Amino acid sequence: MSRLDPSVIEPKWQAAWEDAGIFRAVRDPAKPKYYVLEMFPYPSGRIHIGHVRNYTMGDVIARYKSSCGFSVLHPMGWDAFGMPAENAAMASGGHPKDWTYGNIADMRAQMKPLGLSIDWSREFATCDPEYYAQQQRMFIDMLDAGLIYRKNAVVNWDPVDMTVLANEQVENGRGWRSGALVERKELTQWFFKISDFSEELLEALDDLDDWPEKVRLMQANWIGKSRGLQFAFDTVNAPAGFDKVEVYTTRPDTLMGASFVGISPDHPLAKALEEDNSEIAAFCAECRRMGTSEEELEKAEKRGFDTGLKVRHPLDSNWELPVYIANFILMDYGTGAIFGCPAHDARDLEFARKYELPVVSTYAPVEPTADFSAPEDGGEAYVPLKSEKVNYVKGFAGSKTQTGEEGIASAIDLFEAKGLGQGVTKFRLRDWGLSRQRYWGCPIPVVHCASCGVVPEKRENLPVELPYDEDGKPIDFSVPGNPLDRHPSWRDVPCPSCGKPAKRETDTMDTFVDSSWYFARFTAPRATTPTVPEEAAYWMNVDQYIGGIEHAILHLLYSRFYARAMHLTGHLPEKCKEPFNALFTQGMVTHEIYLTRDENDRPVYHLPEDVERTESGVNVKATGEAVEVIPSAKMSKSKKNVVDPVSIVTQYGADTARWFVMSDSPPERDVEWTASGAEAAYKHLGRVYRIASEMVEAAAPEGGAEDTVLEKATHRAIADVTEGIEGFAFNTSIAKLYGFTNTVAKSKASAGAKAQAMRVMAQLMSPMTPHLAEEVWSMLGGEGLVARAPWPKADPAMLVEDTVLLPIQINGKKRGELEVAKDADKATVEALVLAHDAVIRALDGGQPKKLIVVPGRIVNVVV
Repeated sequence: MSRLDPSVIEPKWQAAWEDAGIFRAVRDPAKPKYYVLEMFPYPSGRIHIGHVRNYTMGDVIARYKSSCGFSVLHPMGWDAFGMPAENAAMASGGHPKDWTYGNIADMRAQMKPLGLSIDWSREFATCDPEYYAQQQRMFIDMLDAGLIYRKNAVVNWDPVDMTVLANEQVENGRGWRSGALVERKELTQWFFKISDFSEELLEALDDLDDWPEKVRLMQANWIGKSRGLQFAFDTVNAPAGFDKVEVYTTRPDTLMGASFVGISPDHPLAKALEEDNSEIAAFCAECRRMGTSEEELEKAEKRGFDTGLKVRHPLDSNWELPVYIANFILMDYGTGAIFGCPAHDARDLEFARKYELPVVSTYAPVEPTADFSAPEDGGEAYVPLKSEKVNYVKGFAGSKTQTGEEGIASAIDLFEAKGLGQGVTKFRLRDWGLSRQRYWGCPIPVVHCASCGVVPEKRENLPVELPYDEDGKPIDFSVPGNPLDRHPSWRDVPCPSCGKPAKRETDTMDTFVDSSWYFARFTAPRATTPTVPEEAAYWMNVDQYIGGIEHAILHLLYSRFYARAMHLTGHLPEKCKEPFNALFTQGMVTHEIYLTRDENDRPVYHLPEDVERTESGVNVKATGEAVEVIPSAKMSKSKKNVVDPVSIVTQYGADTARWFVMSDSPPERDVEWTASGAEAAYKHLGRVYRIASEMVEAAAPEGGAEDTVLEKATHRAIADVTEGIEGFAFNTSIAKLYGFTNTVAKSKASAGAKAQAMRVMAQLMSPMTPHLAEEVWSMLGGEGLVARAPWPKADPAMLVEDTVLLPIQINGKKRGELEVAKDADKATVEALVLAHDAVIRALDGGQPKKLIVVPGRIVNVVV
């Protein structure tokens, strides 16, 4: 009998699938469709075990749905534009295109041995001109539809690399690559009008029943609907033209605790003041070197500049508040001006204490705890939920005890009644800035003409393709700035409208644009239009989308907006406005970290393959040095706790890797990769193969009662595994398959009955371990490919249990078991208990003191 050899069987069955073309998606109106999609990867050059888990989840669903009679679309592509490729070119002197396509080839070669049921004929990369030509076409369509516009915006500007940086690329106020102090700079940028869809995007979340609740909440918070008050402070001594400072607040009930007004360094008033005051100019310049993310502003020291200006409180003309320019206020949020109520805002309190400003509570807890200290007495800012009842010390209504929501409504009512302001509903969501000052991205298809202004490129001229070189010379990516700005033969073109000399837009699109519609492109990836109506109508929506929680906000939110924009411009049917019917966010694959320390006590990290476990502990193989082990940490190249799937597939086979990442933990949770776990998975699959091999050599079948027992166990396995797959509880399905394997191995059924059970085993294992399943199916006479076999169905009659197994406790300890008919009466059970060997021995000829039968659960005998 041969042993399981993945290196032989896995390539064999992959070739068989390829020859049969069974994973090619075919639009068949006679069949129901199912579209399963994993978030496509960035081509970094290497897949990791996290990729294996992610794609195996999708593969399990795709194979299962195919077996259930669905026409399945399970595609793969590459999110291929972005800064890493350009940075690699800067570092190596190569070209982003060559680096990217080389990495794609490497990663494809690493993925194919996993045996994924992917329709590779639909593969594309977002840097393919064929793909971004259609993206440019949609840009022009959306521009025509009023969904895109240009405006000046404040951005993070790296003065050395001469490019805009995303918030996450600013570290401690410096550019992440150059180390230069980042500046806030005002540039003309392109924007999508996503804010026009704020209400719709928010309300539609309620209908996404098959999305994780935490994702819907994250999106709702990001959209950030709020009801507040918009009003203005009258200035006392401001420059001409600035007689008011307008603010928007979501907590107008705290207005009687105001102690200052703060404005952004980019507020028009601040800009006017800095023209004539060098100190203000220097302070504003320093503020503009900070990042613009809320997280960075929250962490930064709160600093302000007293302008010397005053404003009058709207409810008391004798009450004047100082005006500060503050480093934590952005023009992009609200009006670029706030009033500070230190008692009820931690940020404002930090600022007020720094500049010795008043702290005055407007409300207090209804029932203060013993350790409560009011903010004005040195306590922390008191920030209750709006739904919480508080005692208003300085409120706007007759009732002192009311919720914050009631207090806010009272304040709005008062201001509206007095004509001082109005209640306004606003959203936190801002328009999506898509301009990026870099080469490796989709070119924005417009031309700037001195006579005509901004002119879209003619659709027949698309794509506006990125130049590979500069008039035969390699582009020099080591020079800071955008290479497109200094490429005259690409940049300088005739105006599409008047024909006069003009210049192309040299900004490229944010890579989030590329990933906001790729799911629709998979329905017709070779079309000369963005989509094909009949293909989109059949395949869309994505029935099951799978990806990391890190994409819960921006990618998903932008995709939801983009689908609506595609519908408005005629590229998707209305049913696709919400493109993802169900969403699953998988956990990470973790691994221990192994480290030693150098002579300066700095950590030195070691790869898993470079350490070994001995009786004395974990040591470095080469030196025997003891290793410090940090358990279950996120895989990181810098920490070297990564597992290379290629080496795992080489050592154990793809099925082992697939089985392990599905078996050890619920898919929404993290799973820790261990060598012992992989070894155990490999041994189990070898056992399944051995059982099947032994059946091939078994004697002729003979019927009997054991056949019925095994048949019932088979139907129970079908029901349990199916339930696990449909509920995304793959680990539960695998646990049931472990149990079913033991049942088959111990069964005394006939060879024919056992062979039939193993053929069903092959079908049930096929989504998780497709290669082994095909081998077992073939060995035991299964017809055709198991990948094409209909999914087995459990017979409800076979799931009915006729008997029940009752534990027998004697004096409180379990001493045996008794199998009885499920409908046996109490007298029958008592008689059978008294005839049980363990009870007879315990009674030793006597009678029990008590005999307690709990029907269907347990028997207690007291002797």
